[in-house]
Amino acid sequence: MTTPDNTNDHISALRFITCGSVDDGKSTLIGRLLVDSKAVLQDHLAGVTRGGETDLALLTDGLSAEREQGITIDVAYRYFATETRKFIIGDAPGHEQYTRNMVTAASSADAAVVLVDATKLDWQNPQLELLPQTRRHSLLVHLLRVHSLVFAVNKLDAVADPALAWKHISAALDAFSAAAGIDVHTTVPVSALKGWNVVDAQPGWCSYTGPTLLEILEQLPNTPTDTNLPLAFPVQWVEKFHDSAVTTQGRRVFWGRVAAGKVAVGTEVQIFPSGQKAVVAQVIDHARQPGSVAAGLSAGITLDREVDVSRGDWIVAAPVAAAVAEDDFDTPASVSPWPGRKELSTTIAWMDDEPLVAGRTYLALHGHRWVKAKVRRVVHKLNINTLAEEDATQLEPNAIGHVELLLQEALPAAPFAQARVLGSLILVDTASHKTAAAVLVN
Repeated sequence: MTTPDNTNDHISALRFITCGSVDDGKSTLIGRLLVDSKAVLQDHLAGVTRGGETDLALLTDGLSAEREQGITIDVAYRYFATETRKFIIGDAPGHEQYTRNMVTAASSADAAVVLVDATKLDWQNPQLELLPQTRRHSLLVHLLRVHSLVFAVNKLDAVADPALAWKHISAALDAFSAAAGIDVHTTVPVSALKGWNVVDAQPGWCSYTGPTLLEILEQLPNTPTDTNLPLAFPVQWVEKFHDSAVTTQGRRVFWGRVAAGKVAVGTEVQIFPSGQKAVVAQVIDHARQPGSVAAGLSAGITLDREVDVSRGDWIVAAPVAAAVAEDDFDTPASVSPWPGRKELSTTIAWMDDEPLVAGRTYLALHGHRWVKAKVRRVVHKLNINTLAEEDATQLEPNAIGHVELLLQEALPAAPFAQARVLGSLILVDTASHKTAAAVLVN
């Protein structure tokens, strides 16, 4: 078994979420992972005991309302480590009305474990139907470019014929993922309550001979950063040091997290939206150590001259020469690798309680820049049961659909499939200031 590179714990730790329908056993599964991997102290276990038995779900359901109702409401994060790897777990709620919480957790995850409750399905039927929330969460994980998806079929110990149930359910999951174009890493049968195939293997159970869930998680890769793309750097904070006697470079440090590419001394850059050009004079990392910084990590950038840059601006790679034919009078001599766009074709996961309709105006956040965005048209919505694209004039709460947006100001937005940070926005209601949608640029 190969061991992931642990030279940087921040990078090598696997961030994964558990999701699926209500009462599929997500919190219990995480509790089982924590207990069987010896990540829970005895006094903590004593605090989650009911009637003499340990209630594993209480290890993650920390809100009083969650413990009273026996459900997960908000995302609960837990941390544990094995000899092989460190993990950051997000326990996402299964209720449809908390889809926005699940989207928030998935947006920063390397992997997702989608639980499927065998007892809720017609497992004796080879053509069984999956639960709508299983479909919705799998589709959202796919849309959010979560790098690895694992299906965990839970509660097989509670059905009369576990092997038959496993055969039919795993086949249904394969058919669904193939039809939806979802790349599934693997599917594993588990019993979160008894601990079978979670940390400890149950050889031969359900005729399954593959690795346990923990062994699978230990081998999953981290999400690749967009390092092979041109530089894109959203400015989050401007640090001033006017008392410096240095006159060969600017006297401000622009801090943020590199969204794409790599920033190094000597890199030619352009400021968005002003269009001013400069050269990177100094780069420091989060610990103020000099050196180049790649996508996914924080950096401080100093330019070779004073340039007007504020929070919300982007520092991007300088324009490159365009291929221009001799008789072409329209194409500019050089083009930016991240051109500004005011019209966006997007995929939206709608989270507001009020439907999304054409004509409404919202605040859009891209990187650290706020602009007004108007809904030009709802193209269609996705039927999560048939995966068909249906004509629509609005998106109801928790629906997913394709929407055309018109921005008041241009943004360096790129397709989400190309660049994760540049291709994602959120919409915020101008009156209530609630997050209304997660937006992926097509």
